[in-house]
This record gives sequence, C-alpha cells and structure tokens, in this order.
Amino acid sequence: MKKIEINPITRLEGHGKIAIFLDDQGNVDDAFFQTVEFRGFEKFLQGMPMEEVPRTVSTVCGVCRGVHFTASMKASDGVFGVTPPPTGRKLRELFFNAHYVEDHSVILYALGFPDFVVGPEANPAERNVVGLINAVGAATGKEILRRRGLAVKIFELLGGKPNHPVAAIPGGWSKRLTEEERRQIEAWSEELVGLGELTLQVFDDVVLKNDQYMRLVTGDMYKVEVGYMGSVDEQERIAYYDGTQKVVDSQGAVIGTFKGKEYLDFIAERVQPWTYLKFPYQKKIGAWKGIVEGPGTNIYAVGPLARMNVIKSMDTPKAQQHFEKFHATFGARPVHHILAYHWARAIELLSAAEKCLELSRDPEITGKETWNKPSSCLGEGVGIIEAPRGTLIHHYLTDNRGIVTDANLIVATTHNNAPINLAVKKAAKHFIKNGDVSPNMLNYVEMAFRPYDLCLACSTHTVTGGQSPLEVEIFDSRGALYKTLKNF
Repeated sequence: MKKIEINPITRLEGHGKIAIFLDDQGNVDDAFFQTVEFRGFEKFLQGMPMEEVPRTVSTVCGVCRGVHFTASMKASDGVFGVTPPPTGRKLRELFFNAHYVEDHSVILYALGFPDFVVGPEANPAERNVVGLINAVGAATGKEILRRRGLAVKIFELLGGKPNHPVAAIPGGWSKRLTEEERRQIEAWSEELVGLGELTLQVFDDVVLKNDQYMRLVTGDMYKVEVGYMGSVDEQERIAYYDGTQKVVDSQGAVIGTFKGKEYLDFIAERVQPWTYLKFPYQKKIGAWKGIVEGPGTNIYAVGPLARMNVIKSMDTPKAQQHFEKFHATFGARPVHHILAYHWARAIELLSAAEKCLELSRDPEITGKETWNKPSSCLGEGVGIIEAPRGTLIHHYLTDNRGIVTDANLIVATTHNNAPINLAVKKAAKHFIKNGDVSPNMLNYVEMAFRPYDLCLACSTHTVTGGQSPLEVEIFDSRGALYKTLKNF
C-alpha cells in the first residue's frame, strides 16, 4: 500500500495529522486522524489547591481558556458543597456567553468560512482569514474583528484578564458589576447581536444560496451517522452553562439523561496505540463496537450540531427563527450532515449574543451578593458545561483540605474523536480516486475535520496514574483487548 500523510493538518487548535492508505489502484483503503501531541493536565493538577484549579486549567488552551475555567469553577462548588447566589451565577453566565461569541467568531471566520468564502479549491496561500477579509472587503472584515473584540472586552471586564481569567472562587464570583459597567456591557451586547445576525447573513449568502456548496453540505461524503449528546434545560431548550445532559442514538431515540457524576454510568473510553486521543463511547448501548456508524453504533458526537439534534428549541427569539429554518432545510432529525456544524455554530453565536444582552438587562446582575462562603469540604466535584466545541466534563477528587488527589477531564474533541475518524475516512474515500492526491482533493479531506472545531491542546492528557474513576479499555497493536482499567 501507499501511504499519504497530511502533516500537519491546518486551521485547527493544536497539532495533528491524517494518514491515508491507498490500494494498488490508488483508491483509499483506510484513513486515520491522529493526534500527535501530548499534555498531562490530569496528572499535574494532583497536589494543587482546588481553588487554584480554575486559573490553572484556563492555560490548557489560549482559545478555550474560558470553558475550562468555567467547568472547573462549577466543580469547585461541588468540592466545597456551596451554591452561588443568583447574582454570582448570572455573572458567570454573562462571562461564559461572551466567551461563546468571541470563540465561535474566530472559529467561523478564521477556520471554517475560508473554505466557502474563498473556495475549497483556492490557493492555500489565500484560503485563510486574510483571504477571507480580502473577499468580503476590508471594511466588513474590520467590523467583524471590532465586534468580536467587544466580546473579549466583556470577558476581560468580568474575568479580570482578556486571556486567562482570575475571577473564579468556589461559591460565586469575586467581582461585583457596577451600574456603569452594566450599561457598557449592554451597549456592547447590542453590537454582538448585530455580529450574530451578520454572521448568519454571510452563511446564507455564501453557502445556502450556492448550489455547489449545498451539494457538499447535504451530500453523503460529509455525512456521519452517529449518536449525539448535549445539554438541555427543563423545557429541553439549549443550555450552555448548566443543564441536564441528554443522549440520543443515531436514529434520534433518547438513550437517557444524566447530571454530574452520573456521567460515569454512560461514558467509557477506549485507548488505541496510534493516537494520544482517547475514544469515548456510550456504554448504555453496549460494549465497544468499533469506529463504525449507523444504527446500533455507540459512537456519539458533541458540539453545535449535536446540540441542534438533542434540543427542542433555542431559548432566545432571534436564534429560534434560525433554528427552525435549519431543521426545515434538512427535514429529518437527527441531522447527520457534518458541514451543518458551521451553520449551527453561527446560530449559537447569535443565541449567546442575545443571552449577553438579556443578562446585561437583568436587575440582579448588579446585586451585592456575588459569593456564598464555603464552610466545608466534601472532597468531590463534577462540573459539566457545553463548551463551544461540545460537552466538557471536569471531575475532581480532593482530600479534606481541598487538595486535588485526582482529576478527570473529558473534552469535546475527545468525545468527537471517533466521529472525526469516520468523517475523514469517508471524505478520503469519496474524493481520492485513482491516485489523485492533489492539494485540492486533500483540502476536501481536511474539510471533514474542521466542522468539529478541533482543540487538540485541550483534548490530550495522561491516561495512566492517579485514581481516575473512569473505565478505560487498553488494546494492543493488533486491536485485541489487553486489559480494562477501573478506578485505576
């Protein structure tokens, strides 16, 4: 066989590669997405005071800083057995939704949209954010960047820093919001809503009205039939900061719901020797069935498309209109067309901007009580949020002083590892024929992972050591089960 590598893969956070194996006729026999970087946050968090963890895990990634900060902050509430007061919780939510806007903006405009605005077969030197700005015009590009910057200003005002925030404390938030600051955030949020509407208009003009692109969006070459997981509120609307995790199978049937530590009843992980990234699967559907799609698979995906597939509605009016248009376009649910992740991400950008505006106008947001002081240490906490890339789980065990003894992180890109491999293989088989491995064809293969918005810095961490409560299966180089580790 002949091996083709895309190394490094482009327009993502982190470092990875794609290995494609061709048969004697030059057609794809197999393809793999491989994570080649290794980081050890689960291990070196051991021995750290729990109250320091949010500030530390925000450094896992310079892009995803707010999500690890928020998930670990929620876990710290559980460790110390304390619930934030309404104002403290709302400040957290305002901070988190601003982070959503700036994160989704950079992912769409810098990583996803260049394939459509500039073109999937354009010169790679032009198929990037600079090429996108040249295509839409400098004035429009400048306005997009300016408005995204307003989301970062909200992030900084509330979190204390524009990069790695410092305002987290168990039981609430360390900074009150003044009335002057509230008015400023309200004005900025109004502009963020405009950014969300502009982004959806760009997607409508560039993608939805382009027959060639819609053949890609709705085609089988970018269709991966797996289950989905996301968070919902009591009315099964979208829930970013706090909700119940809902799991559906590849045909949309509800497998179950869980909160907190109950994730251990649903998720197991498998380890393969050819990647640092683990493979989670839904053990409620049975033992590991392999990296396969279709009815019966226990592989699942998370993120914007997954959330569109598990919720019944958005919780803001403008985003709800686009949610309805989204499902009317595809018809059957769940939607398995992975390029729809980009559309779902644009809808969420608008939704988060609307939430920022709503929270900035909430009378309680400037309340005096932002923190409930902890009075005990329970020694265990689980924080689950919907990060922009998908469900994020932080689970910590501590001693009676709140010193971390064990940490388990399951990151969105980890959840999506198996679907990404399926997507890459399917795209490679479709586009690479008879030995044609031109740069254009390889970019079509790369377009199969970009919808998942990979963050490999976040998703790779140690598998051995500590007292992780998660069940992990280890396989040898031939794929045979070597051992199953529980409470290792």
